[in-house]
Amino acid sequence: MSVVQRLGEGWLLDHLSFINRCGYETHGPLVHPPRGAPDACAPATVHCHGAAARTTTCTSRDDPAPGNALELEGKRGKTRYVFREEFFDVLKPHIVAATSERLCQGGSKETPMDTGDSSKRKRKCAFNQGEVDALEYHTKIRELIWEGTLHLVQEGLKSGFLHCATTKLSCSKNIVPGHMGCGLAELCEMAKQFPAINDSDYEAVRAIDDKTLLSEQDLHSCVIENNSSCAKMIVLMGQKYLVPPKSNFLLSDISCLQPLLNCKRKYDVIVMDPPWENKSVKRSNRYGYLSSWQIKQIPVSALAAPNCLVVTWVTNRQKHLRFVKDELYPHWSVKTLAEWHWVKITRYGEFVFPLDSSHKKPYEVLVLGRVQGSIEEALSRKSEEVLPIPDHKLIVSVPCSLHSHKPPLTEVLAEFVKPDAECLELFARNLQPGWTSWGNEVLKFQHIDYFTVLQDE
Repeated sequence: MSVVQRLGEGWLLDHLSFINRCGYETHGPLVHPPRGAPDACAPATVHCHGAAARTTTCTSRDDPAPGNALELEGKRGKTRYVFREEFFDVLKPHIVAATSERLCQGGSKETPMDTGDSSKRKRKCAFNQGEVDALEYHTKIRELIWEGTLHLVQEGLKSGFLHCATTKLSCSKNIVPGHMGCGLAELCEMAKQFPAINDSDYEAVRAIDDKTLLSEQDLHSCVIENNSSCAKMIVLMGQKYLVPPKSNFLLSDISCLQPLLNCKRKYDVIVMDPPWENKSVKRSNRYGYLSSWQIKQIPVSALAAPNCLVVTWVTNRQKHLRFVKDELYPHWSVKTLAEWHWVKITRYGEFVFPLDSSHKKPYEVLVLGRVQGSIEEALSRKSEEVLPIPDHKLIVSVPCSLHSHKPPLTEVLAEFVKPDAECLELFARNLQPGWTSWGNEVLKFQHIDYFTVLQDE
């Protein structure tokens, strides 16, 4: 279970626990040294150069580090992997708040605006319209964020999931930079040079088994399915990726969505995290972004089942929030029902940024809506005992330090959809059991170097 606490205000989630309960156990050739073999290697820094990047080798030639796979010929067994805990070792806020604003110390909710940015140079010009809109929105939801997070943090402290400020937690020192498996987006660009395949001559879904060899063209031309009860390892351009059980994915960019449509599946839940355009993205060149026009071209209507629940992650720019509610959802015949907020905290229960920081907020927005259908379809949904979508819920969690690794929504959304719901994530960067995932970096956080071996048998 990823839900640690559930209150009227929302949910406290354990993201790491959710990943490790996905069932990352492979059956087949052992890919690591037998138990008891010396491990003299610290995790190595990976330098990626385009699509042909390779995993780094260990500093010792005899003993590979966790994540640097080595086939042991003739030996078969079970290998269990867990996600590396250090990626969730968020112990300190990125900007320290004033004492009166700290949740774990019972601070006041009446703190002045712009807390925590004293190191920033004072601006000489007035706020622009975007900043004025953001401030108005923040003022409207501020008490909701404060009160709800405070209650959930208090319950987390009582349960022991979160820790008091006086407790000293150990922090792993060897953190691997978050750029393993890079080159996936570049590979999607390269795939456009592959010879065209007639859809009628190509299977829509291809299952992974121990005897199946997948080519780069396979990954781009059809949905890949792991329908087994154990994880599978696939190799792409020399990089190894773990595919959890009962999961499906398509590695492609927005220009190559046809294989997803060829499956002819209709989804009851569609979650998307579009690469929104903003100044920070442009400066960092961290990933490509899409214009509003391009996002509207996503064929949600062709993918959505009647009464489909659509959830969109939105940045704190009011321009994007208005676009989703006023243009994007109406374009897809989706009725906006609610706004939720993901609140990011440390393991001590503090906001990762001061709540009133003008630099960055410790929360992100989710917009929830349903595809509008006939009256008969609406009555059918009521007969399925699906709860209506409540407004202003909070999802509180310790964030992953890897950029854009969003918290899981599977258990949070479960009570608002039918039990056998088909779920789709668009612009995904990781896989989940029971979900179909699509994106040009859909395997990014499945790279084996993000995991370590718990045991070999």
